[in-house]
Amino acid sequence: MPFPRSGDPEQVVLWTGFFVWVRLGMSRRLQVLSGTANLPLAEAICAHLGSPLGQMEHKRFADGEAFVRIHENIRGTDVFVLQSTNQPDSNLIELLLMLDAARRASADRITAVIPYFGYARQDRKDRPRVALTAKLIANLIVAAGADRVLTMDLHADQIQGFFDIPVDHLYAGPIAVKHFRKMGLDNPMVVSPDMGGVKMARWFARRLANAVEMAVIDKRRPHPNEMEVMNIIGDVSGRNCIIVDDMIDTGNTTVRGAEALLAAGATSVHASCTHAVLSGRAVELISESAIQSTLITDTIRHSISSTRFKTESVAPLIADAIMRIHRSESISILFR
Repeated sequence: MPFPRSGDPEQVVLWTGFFVWVRLGMSRRLQVLSGTANLPLAEAICAHLGSPLGQMEHKRFADGEAFVRIHENIRGTDVFVLQSTNQPDSNLIELLLMLDAARRASADRITAVIPYFGYARQDRKDRPRVALTAKLIANLIVAAGADRVLTMDLHADQIQGFFDIPVDHLYAGPIAVKHFRKMGLDNPMVVSPDMGGVKMARWFARRLANAVEMAVIDKRRPHPNEMEVMNIIGDVSGRNCIIVDDMIDTGNTTVRGAEALLAAGATSVHASCTHAVLSGRAVELISESAIQSTLITDTIRHSISSTRFKTESVAPLIADAIMRIHRSESISILFR
């Protein structure tokens, strides 16, 4: 559309509308809202953004029903709703209610920021008459009002395709790589806990140091949360091994894998995961095992007193991604 030189009224109106649109887009306010699943992470993200956390009201009725209310004027704002969907299921319900409340409050754009996406392990129909739960959760988030999703280290990359809206998928790998570089382990070897984690382990090994080798634990699962080590693929003798996984749930897989590595001649075993689900006796089990240290992040809220666990925050990474989305900038630079 050429700039109006002759004073054509129609073109003047069009250009005026264009400049108003640009002005509004550049001045659109950013607002972060949070559920109760991980308020410390939300506060840390807002501290990095230099923006206050939005005021929310969360309460439960006598029968357990959830209630949320936004105590902010978010009309026309760029809203980021932060909530991990780890257990209990009330965290997921809270997320859906906040998305719906933001949509009905006339937010301009709503991004669901889900550091830990629960139900991600139910991403395929591998047996008769089972639910494809990860797809169902994706449908619920879209139906509740999300315009886009920002998440981290999905259990399966293909879950991004379950959403009919844009998905920005962050990786905590660079944070873990930096941590283990500082440790300065001699003769390190990166270990994938299963065949599905080979891609992640290969990426980790390439960035940890030059010529770092990789091994794989060949295992099978007779039942959920149960694991049997079948074989160790790779020579781990005399190596300081780092088991790299996206999550640790009961801890059985990590501990049994460490035992198998030590039996195969490994000098020491360290573990790393993004999502510390840590169900049941997981903390106690890992603390009593031969694993020397376990690196976790704060995508899930926890308070662990064991010195065997080291926590790194994902708040700077998520805050950077939020600001880049708000400014319509690329976030691919965060993967480098």
